[in-house]
Amino acid sequence: MAASPSTAPPPSLPVIFSTKTPYQLPPQKFMIPASWRRFQLSQLINTALALPRVVPFDFLIRGVLLGGCLSEAADGEREIQEETLEIEYIESVMPPVRLAALPHEAWVSSISSFVPGHFLTGSYDGALRVFDRGQTLFHAAPLHPAPITSFALVPSSRPTTTTSPTGDDDGDGDLLVVTASHDRTAQISRLSLDGTGSTSTPLATLHLHDAPVADVASSEDGKLILTAGWDGLVGLWSTSVPEADQVPLESIAAPERKKRRKVQQEGGGSAAAKTKAPSAVLRSHTARVSAVGFSSGEGGAVSCGLDSTVRTWDVERGLCSHTITASEKPFLALALPGTPETALAASVDRTVTLFDLRTGTSVAAAVKFAHPSTPATLVFAQNSGTQFASGAYDGIVAIARVWNGQKVLALSWAGEVLAVAGEGGVEVWRAGAGVDGGLQRETSSTT
Repeated sequence: MAASPSTAPPPSLPVIFSTKTPYQLPPQKFMIPASWRRFQLSQLINTALALPRVVPFDFLIRGVLLGGCLSEAADGEREIQEETLEIEYIESVMPPVRLAALPHEAWVSSISSFVPGHFLTGSYDGALRVFDRGQTLFHAAPLHPAPITSFALVPSSRPTTTTSPTGDDDGDGDLLVVTASHDRTAQISRLSLDGTGSTSTPLATLHLHDAPVADVASSEDGKLILTAGWDGLVGLWSTSVPEADQVPLESIAAPERKKRRKVQQEGGGSAAAKTKAPSAVLRSHTARVSAVGFSSGEGGAVSCGLDSTVRTWDVERGLCSHTITASEKPFLALALPGTPETALAASVDRTVTLFDLRTGTSVAAAVKFAHPSTPATLVFAQNSGTQFASGAYDGIVAIARVWNGQKVLALSWAGEVLAVAGEGGVEVWRAGAGVDGGLQRETSSTT
């Protein structure tokens, strides 16, 4: 006698697994119950590979993170019965663990954890600060008379990145830092780390914008700099320091002229930073440019702005090569995953979307999610094109609920160390793979 509907076994799906992790299954087809969820699939991978320790996995179907059972992810009964489902699996993201806090008197607008053994922060009091991993303040450099909005390390001068959350490497050496500010300039400075302290030397101030500079980025080879201004301009600069001023003193704003005179009086004129003009001006945005970065493709850059566009640039020719227009989505933040094809952008409509820069379309609806409040910063995990974090004005970081009620303004993710900066100073978290916990399961909301 046929089984009744209530006792009939659930249907099974033919499944083929793939992965980019070291945990490779042999190429074969599995028959998986359609009711299985992430936990059962993760158990299957661990059992099939006979792993010595449990490694939790998450699963992607057509680029969408599996949140329910397989039958919900399949396209109806036809696929369940006839088509093979292709599933990619990735290691789950470890729930963050709070390690330390670095309080600041002013809001912290930008942060980097990529200098071994140190944290660098830029804040609204115009100072760039250097901390060690023991929370000791090494140095505070008052580089700007107005808030610092962003800073970037010049890669060719940067010590090798450590993935140790304890920061055992002392990170001694010199490095170049480029800062952007509300004073309408960016500045190239040299930081010297000697193991017991830090000193800073301003080298050149970058003069182009007639409005606050919102963002700054350095190319991978350390030869070029991009600046993004509220005046709708993107500036392209070399990192070389001129021997003489390239911008006449009379064309410089009064606060900067006063600062230069003070430096010259205190240092006998030898320590005054040289004024520097841009190599090219990239014009296409029709409103404020919020963020900018160099793409991994040769000679490419990406920017986004309040004109609801994400734009790609041919840096060598100084031309906008492609424009993605998203109706009524002014963009506030940008992150590039290390591939020239995609860019992650955050909008004032509270969404974060991964865009295909070649077609102008969003890549898989599941990577588009909404914060309860406006997201202000984005960062990809080091050496990862899939794991990212986003911070919002409601105090929520997308991979963990931290900093309740305080604005998150900047993130830096080096190895397992996720540094969070904003209204309340700095908090340091351990966030990496190895323990159960998924990226989207830890976010505030998904669509």
